[in-house]
Amino acid sequence: MNTRTKYRTRQKELLLSYLETVPGVHVTAADVCDHFRSLGTSIGQSTVYRQLESLVAEGVLNKYVIDQNSPACFEYVGTEGHVEAEVCFHCKCEKCNRLIHMHCEELEEIEKHLLAEHRFRLNPLRTVFYGLCEQCMDEAAR
Repeated sequence: MNTRTKYRTRQKELLLSYLETVPGVHVTAADVCDHFRSLGTSIGQSTVYRQLESLVAEGVLNKYVIDQNSPACFEYVGTEGHVEAEVCFHCKCEKCNRLIHMHCEELEEIEKHLLAEHRFRLNPLRTVFYGLCEQCMDEAAR
């Protein structure tokens, strides 16, 4: 059980207000900083990182770590936390490094199959499929 006091600073309230407007959207810390910079709102980069991690610990955000070469993505899931969040899988293009977030019933069936038939629990928060995105395939075909 987390016994730390959950302070509601002005910066945390600003961050939460923004994240509540983008539920189900994956954002990076840089995206968050860019958003506030575009509004002319002063919020430090280290504060953003610290508050994002705090919200992950509280269960308000999901954190996706794709690989060591990509920034972590965060998804607002609200006060219901990880249990109620929709499962999301990821595809990463090996050519342009584009990250694609997928909500796919067929992949959810694979997840269920792995558990039922192979007694292996897949972690969709850390599952990444590597290949080529549509744009890179089109470019290669030219």
